[in-house]
Amino acid sequence: MNATTQTERASQTGSSWPGVRPEVVAEVVSALSARLQKRLDGAAAKLAERPLSREGDEWRVQVDEEVLLVLHAPGGVVAGPSDVRCGCLLAPACVHRAAAVSLCPLAEAEAEAEADDPGLGTTPAEAPGTPAATTTTTPPEPGSESRPGPRLEPGPEPGPEPGPAALTPAERGAARHLHRAACALLAAGVSGAGAVAQAELLRAGHGARVAGLYRPAAAAVAVVTGIRAARSGAPDHRLADLVAALRELLGLTTALNTLTAVTTPTAPVAPVDAPTPPAAPSPLAALRGTARQAYAEEGGLRLYGLFAEPVLTATHAGAVSWAVDAGGRLSTIAEVTPHGDVTTAAPLAVAAGNRTVRLGDAALSHREFSRAGLAVQGATRSTGGRLGAGASVRAVRAAGAAWTAEPVARLWAEPPAAQVARALAAQELPYGSRPAGSDLLFLDVVLLGTAPTGPGGALQLLARPVGGDTVIALRPGHEHPDLAFRANLALLATAPGLRLRLIGRLERADRPELRVLAIGTPWDGSDHDGHDGHDRLALPADRADRVNLGLERLQTADLPAGPSTGPSAGPSTGPSADLPAGLPAELPTAPPLGPPVHVLGRRVEQTVTTGRSAPAPGAATAAADRALLRASGLATAAELLDGLRAAAADQRRDVFGRIVADDHDAFATAWLAAADYTEALATALCSASWGGEQDDSEDGPEDGPKNGMEDGKEL
Repeated sequence: MNATTQTERASQTGSSWPGVRPEVVAEVVSALSARLQKRLDGAAAKLAERPLSREGDEWRVQVDEEVLLVLHAPGGVVAGPSDVRCGCLLAPACVHRAAAVSLCPLAEAEAEAEADDPGLGTTPAEAPGTPAATTTTTPPEPGSESRPGPRLEPGPEPGPEPGPAALTPAERGAARHLHRAACALLAAGVSGAGAVAQAELLRAGHGARVAGLYRPAAAAVAVVTGIRAARSGAPDHRLADLVAALRELLGLTTALNTLTAVTTPTAPVAPVDAPTPPAAPSPLAALRGTARQAYAEEGGLRLYGLFAEPVLTATHAGAVSWAVDAGGRLSTIAEVTPHGDVTTAAPLAVAAGNRTVRLGDAALSHREFSRAGLAVQGATRSTGGRLGAGASVRAVRAAGAAWTAEPVARLWAEPPAAQVARALAAQELPYGSRPAGSDLLFLDVVLLGTAPTGPGGALQLLARPVGGDTVIALRPGHEHPDLAFRANLALLATAPGLRLRLIGRLERADRPELRVLAIGTPWDGSDHDGHDGHDRLALPADRADRVNLGLERLQTADLPAGPSTGPSAGPSTGPSADLPAGLPAELPTAPPLGPPVHVLGRRVEQTVTTGRSAPAPGAATAAADRALLRASGLATAAELLDGLRAAAADQRRDVFGRIVADDHDAFATAWLAAADYTEALATALCSASWGGEQDDSEDGPEDGPKNGMEDGKEL
């Protein structure tokens, strides 16, 4: 194990190091001399092996027999450079202080965002499984509010804070600095992005935040967090999330650097007595983002509990409850706290489901609230649907509603393809602006059994919507083995033919996939195949016909005692009399073959991992990739891949043949174009797999993603 890997692993798995603000890391590392900066990764690896002790708000490391390193972290967070003290002769410009802050995990940037809600006692993490924020999206179609289904459009909450109509000189300078740092990090790749490169990006991000560019600053912190997880091999690391975070950051900085002014279109003259429409936030305001998450007054709310799920991330654990109001809008109440070690945090997430809901005087747990209701006075709610818990909020327990009764039942009235379109559109919004539940699907399904359709031929539980032919792969809501998701899905796999009403989170893939969060019994009219009801769950009365799959465990007695219950069905070789009527005689044995998007997507990911040298294969490999993409109708993908390789190789050399350093801007632009295209094409393929509309233009199948990339992105 090299020094770099040891350093990063310590920052992720060490359960004792306090958090540190990103600007502290930037300031302490930048104070080092060039000679000490070269030694930083090795020094951090050595420091990680030293014993660490805690006394109150101070963390102590005995560097050697004479040198003591002290980190003062009230509340578990190092707030300033002066809070890191070292007893060596070179302090404060010593490598020990920089190594210590490089080992500390970055403090959550959302901690300050909750200050608008003074009654909130904890800092809720965001819902699990959500990727990093992307760039922009097209507005909803007119009349979309009249369609059945959940009212997921944002309410009357305030949008981004107003700012100047054009970039100020300070903003423009901060955007350029952040863009250069992001380009340098992409060119270095994960393997070359050591503590110094990370600190430079954090320094540029802090400058952007001071200038008022809050969204790019948050994206910079997300990139550094992802790089640390990648270098350490953290169990929750996903390369796709890091690619999305870097694409978000480069997209924002590119848009800010190319934006000269915001032009406001001339509005048509309205009648004198016409109501004044609300002002839409400008594109520049969306690029800037907001410093705090605003909570709007909602007055009285009647909430009906929907389900609860565990939250488990690298730094936080807890539970979040979902509720729907009388108008069909979804809201969340979270109970999430920091933890020290992700390997032992699952019990904390499960236990959080039994904690009391933090809302007024309500005396019911999250699990109880998922089957009950609340009557709230003085309610506050954020744009993303998070309910505030301020001192003026009053809440008392009330009756809940069955999933088959209004207003809950309307969530299942929207067609599956329309729900998928809504979820995919919401993924293009900035994360803080996404309406609560925008990525959730509400489906009535029948279980088909298991088949080897997963990666490497792994068995997956399959289902199809009632009244439809789409085959959906059901996946656990969270992969952690200590949560109940996987065990519950394994038990459900023993009951092909079982009818379920379920709630799941859309997994964007080139075939229908869903991460199941909660299940219940369908309404009586959902059985179109003439069954007598023996293929329904047999839940106890206290379960209210629903199960929170991450917090509660199914029992064999909860499954129907009929002929459909038995060993998990593998791939069939022909018609079987053992399968209930209406089930297909054969289950798919392999995932469907789609276009070779992986040829371009693999190079995009390899660039993030290895850096600028990744897209430089041999001539034969490049020709084979180009031919495969063009033969599949992906001519634009072939051009983007060639452009990425050309930009990576376009480096000037001096008279001695040494590479002359550049700003990597052209290379980053080529990578961003390829990443945006891959993103748009993946979204289009996911929509098509669920039966969404496809582009029937004469230019071929790739025009839809191509046009979507050009119209919906910020480049």
